[in-house]
Amino acid sequence: MAQTKFDKQVEETAESLMFGIGRFLAGRPMDGERKTDATFWRSGTRVLPKVEGRVSRSSYRAGWKRLTFRIGGLAATGTGGYYALWEKQDATVAAVTDVWENPDPALAAAQTGGIGLVSAAALGSAAYRLATRKRREFMREWVIPLHEALAMPLDVSELTDPRRYLHVPRNFSDDDAEIRIDTPGHLRFNEDLVADLIKKKLALENVSFTWQRAGRNTHVVVKKRKAPPKKLGLSDPGVREILAKMPESAPLIGLGAGKKKVSVDLDADSPHVLISAGTGGGKSTILRTICCQFVHNGAHAFVLDFKRISHSWARGVPGVTYCRDIAEIHDALIGLAQEGRRRLALAEQLADDVLEREPWRVGPRLVILLEEVNATMAQLKRYWAKIRETGDPKTSPAVDALAEILFMGRQVRLHVLLVAQSATARAIGGPEMRENFATRILVRYTLNAWRMLVPEVSPIPMPTEHPGRVQVVTRGRAQETQVLNLSNAEAREWAMSGVHAKGTTGPALQKAGAPTAPGADVPTDAWSTGAQPLPPAPAAEPATGLDVLADARSLNPPAAPAAPAADTPPPPTNSAPAAPAPAGDPDDAVVGLRKAQQDHLPQITLAALQRARADDPDFPAPVQRGNTYLYRVGDLKRWARNRPRAATGTTDLD
Repeated sequence: MAQTKFDKQVEETAESLMFGIGRFLAGRPMDGERKTDATFWRSGTRVLPKVEGRVSRSSYRAGWKRLTFRIGGLAATGTGGYYALWEKQDATVAAVTDVWENPDPALAAAQTGGIGLVSAAALGSAAYRLATRKRREFMREWVIPLHEALAMPLDVSELTDPRRYLHVPRNFSDDDAEIRIDTPGHLRFNEDLVADLIKKKLALENVSFTWQRAGRNTHVVVKKRKAPPKKLGLSDPGVREILAKMPESAPLIGLGAGKKKVSVDLDADSPHVLISAGTGGGKSTILRTICCQFVHNGAHAFVLDFKRISHSWARGVPGVTYCRDIAEIHDALIGLAQEGRRRLALAEQLADDVLEREPWRVGPRLVILLEEVNATMAQLKRYWAKIRETGDPKTSPAVDALAEILFMGRQVRLHVLLVAQSATARAIGGPEMRENFATRILVRYTLNAWRMLVPEVSPIPMPTEHPGRVQVVTRGRAQETQVLNLSNAEAREWAMSGVHAKGTTGPALQKAGAPTAPGADVPTDAWSTGAQPLPPAPAAEPATGLDVLADARSLNPPAAPAAPAADTPPPPTNSAPAAPAPAGDPDDAVVGLRKAQQDHLPQITLAALQRARADDPDFPAPVQRGNTYLYRVGDLKRWARNRPRAATGTTDLD
C-alpha cells in the first residue's frame, strides 16, 4: 500500500523530534549545525571554516554547559507550571472568570504594568550600555582590529568572537600586564609575522614572546621586556649625577625603557614644548621638573600662572618672575615680545657662525611657563575687552605677543612651556601656532587628543593610569617615559643651587663682558636679566614655607611680636625701586605703610604688612623721600590682590 503524504509528514516529524531530543540531551546545537570547535567537555575558541552568518555565544559553550542550562530551564518551567495549574487551580479559575466578566481593571493594570516594564527595560538597557561603554570602546579600538589583522595569518574565520582566543587585558600597557593569544594547533603560520602584527596593532615596544607549541593548548604570551622605572625621584641612586651632567639646553624629563635618558634639546630639537593632560595628570610636576633645571643653569623663568598656586616652589627664587594677576600676565607677554624683537635685531647684526658658536650673545635664556592656556587665553581676551579704548585693535595684544614669541624660533633663546587640558587650535590661537611645538608631552590622553596632536605617530600607544608615566613625542616618535618627580622643596633647592646662587645669570656674564657686535655693548632693558644684579639666594628653605606667608596675608592673622615703626627703612627686596607716578590717580599716591593700611588696605593688619615687608620677596619696593620710605598705593593694592594663599591640594604625581 502506497504511503500517503500525511504518513510521510508524520514520519518526518517523529524523526525530527527524535533528533531534537538527542541533540538536546547531547548538548549539541538544536539546528544540528556545528559552527565552532567546541566539544562536549571543552569550550570553543574559533569558528569552523565555511560557516556563514552570525555565530551566537552559545555556540562557543561546551556541550555539558548547554545541557545543564537546558535541564535547569525545563525544571524551572515545569515547577512553575505545576504550582500554577494544580495548587492554585481554584484561584486561577476565579481570576479568569473575574477578568472575563469585568475586563476594564485588568486592561488598566496591564497597561500600567506594560509601561512599567518598558521603562524598566529602557533604564536597564541604558545602565548596561553605560557600564560596558569602556569595554566596548576597548574592543572596538584594540581587540577587533587585532583580530582582523591576525585572522588570515592564523587561518581563523573572521566570524570568530575575538574574545575567545585573544586574551588582552584592558591594562595591557602596564609594566606587569600579560597578553595571551591562543594559536591553532597545526602551527602552520609564520610566527615572526604574527609577532610583528601584534606589536604593530597594540603599539608595543620592548616586549618578549613566549611560544607554547607542544600539546593541545598552543598559545603565545606577550610581556614587556624592558619598562621605564615605576618611580623616579631625586633621591634615587645616580639621579643627581644625571641632572648635573645634562646639557644646559636639554633638561631631563625622565627615564625611558632600560633607564634611557629622555630629554628635549630646545636648541636642536624644539624651541617650545606642549604638555597636554587632564586634571590630575601631573602637568605642574612636569613643568616644575623642567623649569628648575633651566633656572639652575642660569636661565630666567617667567611663570604665568593664572591659578596662582601651581608653582609655590618658585616664589622668591632668584631668576624667577612670578605673574599671577591677569594684568601682569598681559604686560609680561607684551614685554617678552618686545625683548624678542630686540634680540632678533641683535642677531641680525651678528655673523651666523658667531651666533651659532656663542648663542648667549643675544641674551640669557628666557623660559616662559604658561599654565592652563585654555583658561588664560580666555581671561586675556576678556581683560583686553575691558581695558580696550577707541581705536585699539580688537585682538588682544598679549595673544598676538604670544603668537609672535612662538614664531621667533630658537635663535632668540625664548622658549615657551605651554600646558593645556585640551590643546585645541582655538585654545592656543590657531593651528599654525600649535605647529611650533615640535615636542609634545601627552599624559592620560584620549584617542581623540592623540589624533589631534600627534596624528603622524601610529599606532596609538595605549594610555596608562600609572602615576608619572607619559609619552614624549618628538621627531615623529613616541617614547614612554617615567617623569622625574621633584617635590616643591627639591625643585626649589635645585634651582637655588645653580648659577643664580653664585651671583651670575648665565654664560653671558662669564665671558668677560664680550661685546655683542662690533662697536656695540650688550643692550640692557627691563627684560634683559643678564644685566640686572641679583641678590644672594637664601641659605636654606624657610622652615615656615607657604603656610606662614598665607597667614601673614590673611584677613585675621595671628598675633605677631612688636614690629618696628611703619616708616623705618625696610630691608632690601628683590624688586627694583619704582619711580613715583604723576599725581592725579589715587593709586599713584605715595604714602607710608601705616597710612596705606588705614586708608587703602583695611582688610590687612599693619603687623601683617610689616611681616610681609620683611619676609615676602614680592612686596613692593619703597620710594625713598629723604629719610622716609614710602610706598605707591597702586603697588600695594596689586600686591594685596596677588598675595599667595595656601594650596588645598597637590599636583604631585605621587
